[in-house]
Amino acid sequence: MRIAYFDTFAGIAGDMVLGAFVSSGVDVNRLRSEIARLNIGNVELRAEKVVRNGITATKVDVVVSGRVEKVDDLGPSLHENSHKHSKHHGDHEHGKSYLEIKHLIENSGLSDFVKSKSLAVFSKLAEAEAKIHDTTVDKIHFHEVGAADSIVDIVGAAICIEITGVESIYTSPIRLGSGGYIDARHGVLPVPAPAAIEILKDYPVIFNDIPFELTTPTGAAIVSALSNGVLKDRPIEIEKIGYGSGTRELGSLPNLLRLIIGQLKSELEEDHGVLVETNVDDINPQVIPFVIEKVLSLGATDAFVTPVIMKKGRPGFMLSVLIPETLLDRIAAEIFSQTTTLGLRIRNIRRMKVHREVKTVKTSFGDVQVKESNINGKKRISAEFEECKRISESKNIPLAEVMQRLNAELNRE
Repeated sequence: MRIAYFDTFAGIAGDMVLGAFVSSGVDVNRLRSEIARLNIGNVELRAEKVVRNGITATKVDVVVSGRVEKVDDLGPSLHENSHKHSKHHGDHEHGKSYLEIKHLIENSGLSDFVKSKSLAVFSKLAEAEAKIHDTTVDKIHFHEVGAADSIVDIVGAAICIEITGVESIYTSPIRLGSGGYIDARHGVLPVPAPAAIEILKDYPVIFNDIPFELTTPTGAAIVSALSNGVLKDRPIEIEKIGYGSGTRELGSLPNLLRLIIGQLKSELEEDHGVLVETNVDDINPQVIPFVIEKVLSLGATDAFVTPVIMKKGRPGFMLSVLIPETLLDRIAAEIFSQTTTLGLRIRNIRRMKVHREVKTVKTSFGDVQVKESNINGKKRISAEFEECKRISESKNIPLAEVMQRLNAELNRE
């Protein structure tokens, strides 16, 4: 499995993520082309090489209407400091609401993958701000996070993940800094910023003694929304390394984010998802296969139905759908639309699975797609069911015979 590992020895911010991906080999012109699909106005990326403590890195700036946005990666909270920069930002003085940003991304020309990842990050930001200000996400109005530069940072990070073909993201424990203060919109705030620490609840962090905001709310949200957690004792076959630079000089510590892209070489993999369940007893059974097909087509990892006996002895069905968290709203809306249910049970789950690769191999039936895994040092190869079905139909051989012959041939050694 191809992963991205963020080594956050000096924290993480949105522009540092972009710089690290560009440093690792992402074509900045392709990144610019994809960001243009946002239709956000006169915005462009500027990438340049810099040296921090003898390490060559990439610094990415967002240029809006010819002006480089000067919001400090390691300065005040991106939500809180709009007054400090508003006289320079013109139309960005009031930022954008969460709903405006959501509408902008959903109606852009970006891929569904980039849309879902970007919205997941903004959702984390909105939830944290709503918690801090005791309100709801639909009333949240971002300040600097709503400015063009931060939207580009978040959407650009999702674009880079898609370009590099990264399947999972892991990090080191997130460095936050401590002992400093932020001259913020609502007064003096402690480091780390309230939004950043709220977002990173339940995620491993380190409070080191650097009195600056090492991790911004944007960086924290990218980690919280997109990472599978901290990587521990898992071998990586390194393919690419990149360094993204922040703005502030930190003295002896280089203000860099290190990105490592490579193959995770463990037999077992871990990921997280959401299990959505509902019981129904007043639905036409003919609808159930269509619902399963529909949610799978929308990106669900798995979907199945279990017969159950409900209250008053009524026979019914329990629909279970396993999904990435980023698809929760979309899948939930589809279930409500397609079934008679009035409520859903939602649980966060952790999965352990054997790493597998899909390959094409030569067999007596010709080229066949197979899944290859390795369990306790023993290789296991199995033909995809759709491939067996294709062979059965094209060669007029019973399906069970095709499956038996293929599995015997593939695992002969």
